[in-house]
Amino acid sequence: MKHAIRWLCTMFGAVMAFAALDALAQADDYPKRPVKVIVPQTAGSSNDVLTRILAQYLGQELGQNVVIENQAGASGLVGMELARNAAPDGYTLIAGSPSGMTIAPSLRKNLPYDPLNDYEYISMYLEQPNVLVVNPSLPVNTLPQLIEYLRHAKGDVFMASAGQGSQSHLVGTMLQQMGKFPSVHVPYKGGGPSVIAVMTGEAQWTITPSSAVLGHVKTGKLRAIAQTLPRRTPLIPDVAPVSDTIPGFTYSAWNGLLAPKGTPAAVIAKLRAALAKAVARPEVKEGFALQGAEAMTNSPEEFRRTVQAEMESTGALVKSANLKID
Repeated sequence: MKHAIRWLCTMFGAVMAFAALDALAQADDYPKRPVKVIVPQTAGSSNDVLTRILAQYLGQELGQNVVIENQAGASGLVGMELARNAAPDGYTLIAGSPSGMTIAPSLRKNLPYDPLNDYEYISMYLEQPNVLVVNPSLPVNTLPQLIEYLRHAKGDVFMASAGQGSQSHLVGTMLQQMGKFPSVHVPYKGGGPSVIAVMTGEAQWTITPSSAVLGHVKTGKLRAIAQTLPRRTPLIPDVAPVSDTIPGFTYSAWNGLLAPKGTPAAVIAKLRAALAKAVARPEVKEGFALQGAEAMTNSPEEFRRTVQAEMESTGALVKSANLKID
């Protein structure tokens, strides 16, 4: 009996060693063909444009083309589920963002995937502030002035958002809660229409990812009065953080690269190393900056912790605001 157990242990160890060597061999060969990145938003969206900038240089670091596949639908759920069900071989990745990873879990009862446990985390590759912008006719130039104006406004003052439960809705709600001021929420069908509403004066303000508004700020069609990073940013150096007025406030947009659960660790490590080199390139930093984003990387563990913390804070915000859960 002892001999049989010893033999089984030896065989099991040999199998595990062979599997480890096979995984390393796969990583050495990887990638042998183009790598697909699913973007769970439409072509031309912020996530799409920024990920295409990364893909060009990530492909150069990997020695293979990195191709973008747009799979929009249900606020990112369609693309997230497709990526979860893809083969865990490193040839299908996903460009994750708050909409599908931290907002959807708080708004939907039967999410078809688990953001924390159905994917292998690689790294974030950018963050961008949400920028608080107002119609230029509004007599305010700073966040304290806006808060004072809204507290004493006679008549309705409208906050535009990209829709019920969108990032701009949630961050605007959080701003009102922590800043203790009122405004009437007007949901639009997407970020573009909500920004146009503020430019035309149909609504008075919105707070939305920088990529959607910085171009309009530069042309004078919108006035930026605050941003949500916990520090000043070279993207808009003259615009103060919200936290200067409301201590502890932070709610930024980000993008990160993930793979299906079970993708070999050696492949994940190779992808992360290539991503770090790509993001460090001046061309990527400049390309991101033109879109209102800052290049960054972090470890898979840091990425996962960020998502988990944001899921918890978003869930608490949704509950406190009594937002409808589908």
